Amino acid sequence: MSTDVDSESVWPADADDVDEAVVANWFVREGGAVDAGDTLCEIQIEKVSVDVPAPESGTLAERTVPENGEFRRGDVLGRIETG
Repeated sequence: MSTDVDSESVWPADADDVDEAVVANWFVREGGAVDAGDTLCEIQIEKVSVDVPAPESGTLAERTVPENGEFRRGDVLGRIETG
């Protein structure tokens, strides 16, 4: 089973008027093991940095947005294989 890592769950409430952001850094490589709550990546929304935690434990199967890649609110940033 896989779990999507989506940007909507970490979008700051004070950035409601912003719809685009950038993945600044990935801290876990594809194929890397993660525990729930581990920081997967850092995103930049305007001038604010936000850490994106793993929603579940498993393996980061895919990064759907590369470092320095732009994305929109609600987009999937990556997928974690669980179970």
